[in-house]
Amino acid sequence: MTIPAALHAALARPASLTIALSGGIDSLTLSAAAANVRGAKGVTLCHAVSAAVPSAATARVKDFAAAWGLSLKLVDAGEFADPSYRANPVNRCYFCKSNLYGTLARMGPLVAAGTNTDDLSDYRPGLQAAAEHGVLHPFVDARMSKADVRALARALGLGDLAELPAAPCLASRIETGLRVELVDLAVIDRVETLLRAMLGNITLRCRLLRGGWVVELDPRVYEDLSAQKRRSIIAQVRRATDDGRAVDLRAYSRGSAFVHQ
Repeated sequence: MTIPAALHAALARPASLTIALSGGIDSLTLSAAAANVRGAKGVTLCHAVSAAVPSAATARVKDFAAAWGLSLKLVDAGEFADPSYRANPVNRCYFCKSNLYGTLARMGPLVAAGTNTDDLSDYRPGLQAAAEHGVLHPFVDARMSKADVRALARALGLGDLAELPAAPCLASRIETGLRVELVDLAVIDRVETLLRAMLGNITLRCRLLRGGWVVELDPRVYEDLSAQKRRSIIAQVRRATDDGRAVDLRAYSRGSAFVHQ
């Protein structure tokens, strides 16, 4: 496998390299590329185990590390002890990433993340935290977009992982300004796991908004559902949430839990 020259240089340059591995396609592909360039012993993977991280992502990380023979460290970044994070302000990601990168910096001098060039056009306060902690962005250095990352994932033999839909942390499902609660994150993970078992690995979100629970599905999947199937999904989600809040079903809309304040 030929790694793009600019990416190869960015991965080979550091004397040591710790990769923040979330379990999404970007950080998985970065980890595989780094192992290809540096060898398995030249890369350390760190994964934050948290109530805000989907259980499927943690399982995926463990499987990946074992399959590639890479060293994996599971950490608690400590964001739930940070009242600024729990308050869920518009820049919640800044506090999350500050805790994460601060923890990882104590484990190794150079930390890399799977940020790609598409991420730079979005509001991502976590990038400010990354800059403050000197986090490396090899895909950005190599001018690689999300499409480029997926193409590299296929070339590296990551198979179905290359098609993983984007899946940010579970706290992103909670409307801005609503406090991040462990019990709500557990419900979100439970509902999304249930729906993926029913519908496959599609883009979906279980969101907690001020008006109640909202499940969003890939627009094509949503439009193809019969009225009976929609009622069945709502009934199953209502049983899974089991807290008396309203439950609604609609087509996926990016960032619909994010409210500017």
